[in-house]
Amino acid sequence: MNRPDAALRQARAEQLVERLGGRPLVLVGMMGAGKTTVGRRLAARLNRNFLDSDEEIEKAAQMTIPEIFEQRGEPEFRAGETRVIARVLKEYGVVLATGGGAFVNLETRALMKGEAVTVWLKAEIDILFERVSRRSNRPLLKTANPRATLQKLIDDRYPIYAEADVTVISRDVPQDAVAGDVVEAVLSYLKRQDRSDG
Repeated sequence: MNRPDAALRQARAEQLVERLGGRPLVLVGMMGAGKTTVGRRLAARLNRNFLDSDEEIEKAAQMTIPEIFEQRGEPEFRAGETRVIARVLKEYGVVLATGGGAFVNLETRALMKGEAVTVWLKAEIDILFERVSRRSNRPLLKTANPRATLQKLIDDRYPIYAEADVTVISRDVPQDAVAGDVVEAVLSYLKRQDRSDG
């Protein structure tokens, strides 16, 4: 990256930090959308703390997510997820990557929308499937036809994810480029909010 691009990128990040104040940025979307990778890059750009709700849940439960699903079931996992996200959202200016089902839960979604700017990283099924196929820790995809299961989750969840404040397409490009897209999209959203409030 040449010097003017780096300077512009830094200036845009500083503008976003100023406009956000202490509000958290929450990344939502399907497993494999790039929430954790983009979130880490975004937090680095904004000089903010990054947290992944799944990692925080595992720390709190002292179990892996597949173990929680297996031993306690999805309802107990979702209840713990809501508690963890409520706690994390109190942290000043955090960038939070959430699990794929977090925003689907009405209570958790209301918490996020009330306390943070929510960003949906939207990806096509081919990108998602290629990414999630690399990992074995996806309890919801432990089915006879994982691609069909993923498509069903997309069909069920995309209308709910569309309630996020901002939508950014998670493309098959370096995730730093997607982090830049998030900065620009959130800045545009906040400017529109300022105009409508003023």
